[in-house]
Amino acid sequence: MLDPVDVRLLSALQRNAQASAADLSGTLNLSPSQISRRKARLEEAGYIRAYVAQLSPATLGLDVQAFIQVQMASQVPQDAAAFLTMIRARAEVISAWTLTGEADYLLRVYTPDLARLNHLIHAVILPNPSVARVQSQIVMDQPKPDAGLPV
Repeated sequence: MLDPVDVRLLSALQRNAQASAADLSGTLNLSPSQISRRKARLEEAGYIRAYVAQLSPATLGLDVQAFIQVQMASQVPQDAAAFLTMIRARAEVISAWTLTGEADYLLRVYTPDLARLNHLIHAVILPNPSVARVQSQIVMDQPKPDAGLPV
């Protein structure tokens, strides 16, 4: 169970995962050792899964962000497993979700340009025998950046 200090600590870590216990102690009115103990407890309990760096796609030359909806032709478990193995191996696919509705999967991808997006769709995803249909949407702008979870 999270208390209000845990919630404030989690919120602070979502804003800056590199914040030290000393940095956080002033904000949370706790000693650095108390912060470290709480942080360790939250990690052990599974509230904190990882500490990551958010990289700049534009600086890395990844100028095209797109979402690709995939409708499967086959629902056979081994076909789905082969499809998932394929998308997990593609660096361009940064996240994937299974969905209800017409599309079975939603993929979020980054590529350097439209030619690479076209290649990913037409030479990698569509030739997969278990894929029936693909629909893509290219992101024009992202008015709200990826945010932390509401705690």
